[in-house]
Amino acid sequence: MNQERHRWRSPALERDMELQVLGHGGARVLVFPTTLGGLTEWTDRWMHRSGVLGEHLDRGWIQLYCLHHVHEESWYAGDAVHPGQRAWRHLQYDRYLRDEVVPFSLSKNPTPFLIAAGASFGAYHALCFGLRNPLLVQRIIGLSGTYDIKRLTRGYSDANVYACNPFDFMRHESDPGRLAAFRQQDIILAVGEDDPACENNREMSGVLWGKDIGNALRVWKGWAHDWPYWEKMIRLYIGGHD
Repeated sequence: MNQERHRWRSPALERDMELQVLGHGGARVLVFPTTLGGLTEWTDRWMHRSGVLGEHLDRGWIQLYCLHHVHEESWYAGDAVHPGQRAWRHLQYDRYLRDEVVPFSLSKNPTPFLIAAGASFGAYHALCFGLRNPLLVQRIIGLSGTYDIKRLTRGYSDANVYACNPFDFMRHESDPGRLAAFRQQDIILAVGEDDPACENNREMSGVLWGKDIGNALRVWKGWAHDWPYWEKMIRLYIGGHD
């Protein structure tokens, strides 16, 4: 299996950023790590093995772009950093993804179909990036995510926090062109019925349906907030909702 590491100085973030590429072709998949994870998280967890995504990668159905993050400079920077400043750093990360990572992925693989996927906090990243950039992302897969970022700001919001919060900005979306783009996306939210995030997933799904944006809310039995569940979920949903 083709496996690469790439690193460059990001103009958007003004720091070095690295990513990992797995596979040789197919739909491009931006893989966002969990809170404590990084660019090697999915390979460390052997998500590329046979029985999970190995067949998809070997057959050239998908190509993974496993991303790093700036959590320690944004949402998990601590109370010493103002929530608005943390959100601004996240918006710079969004620009890094949009203006650097996506063009880089296209330079290696011209397949037009782009998927954003992640588990836990990675699911927030996937949904936020996918909904902020609906003309770039065709499928969003959120596994066990929570999509109201104000849980990390103690309820505080401003223009920057709002721009990073799909739970809020989608409620007020009214642009006809963007709404049309959202309605072309394949949006999948999977969560365990005993996961504390389940109610937020139901609410997020309802916000989307309220805008006539179809989405597949899939509630699994039990807690389902761990890697053995995410392995099954990603294999089931990587090709689209069931």
